[in-house]
Amino acid sequence: MKITHCKLKKKVQKELLRFFVLEVTARFAADILGIHPNSAVLFYRKIRMVISHRLTLAADEVFDGSVELDESYFGGRRKGRRGRGAAGKVVVFGILKRNGRVYTVVVYNAKSESLLPVTKKKIMPDSIVYTDSLSSYDKLDVSGFIHHRINHCKAFAERQNHIQRH
Repeated sequence: MKITHCKLKKKVQKELLRFFVLEVTARFAADILGIHPNSAVLFYRKIRMVISHRLTLAADEVFDGSVELDESYFGGRRKGRRGRGAAGKVVVFGILKRNGRVYTVVVYNAKSESLLPVTKKKIMPDSIVYTDSLSSYDKLDVSGFIHHRINHCKAFAERQNHIQRH
């Protein structure tokens, strides 16, 4: 998908794109460039549509080969408990492909019932999957994946995989 039916000059389009990346409002960018504010707003909307379209296409990608799985917790207060037991935290599950592709999704919790369906949907069978030693990943052993656990107590990060201790 590309931006089409745009009467703005290419130079103005490039400047608007630069302002969009710099998080300048459309109205302020229009003032700077001397164009009508509605033109800038419409162009920003078209940029968002292109981004949305490309993200939708990328979300359908299925990973194969060596991939890493990990969950993280975001939000909540810093005081008190950390990790899985902390209240008010959002669980984000991530899949990393060795070529730098990443897929993340917010899940209800870090139990296998939440993680396994995402894993089966996004990773091809017979792929090599690296995880930490969280028990939620136990079912990967019988789910058609070649599963390797990294024990963070024994090694901070092994050479071939990049599972980090957080």
